[in-house]
Amino acid sequence: QCIRVPVTDGHLAAVFVSFEKKPTIEEIKNAWKNFAGYPQQHNLPSAPKQFLTYFEEDNRPQTKLDRNLENGMGVSVGRLREDSQYDYKFVCLSHNTIRGAAGGAVLMAETLASKGYLD
Repeated sequence: QCIRVPVTDGHLAAVFVSFEKKPTIEEIKNAWKNFAGYPQQHNLPSAPKQFLTYFEEDNRPQTKLDRNLENGMGVSVGRLREDSQYDYKFVCLSHNTIRGAAGGAVLMAETLASKGYLD
């Protein structure tokens, strides 16, 4: 669920997840911390070094504080907790113009170029 609030450049999402085999909270946090997608594995120029950053504070992520993480290309995650209907719930934040539109397009072009599609 996307939460649109009257701020510049940031989208929050409330995420609810279920698993076939429920991991622990620590396993989820470790997976986020250690995740490296194609852009990180290939050191693409626009790629954030740390794609997902988890915040332990109860009031994070916040658009004004966290939207520019990794030059606007990182995703902030927080408030991970168990849920009564699903296994877990959490909140994540991305910069909607840098990560979502302009920067996302640039990163896609870098990915295509690195794979030889633009030769």
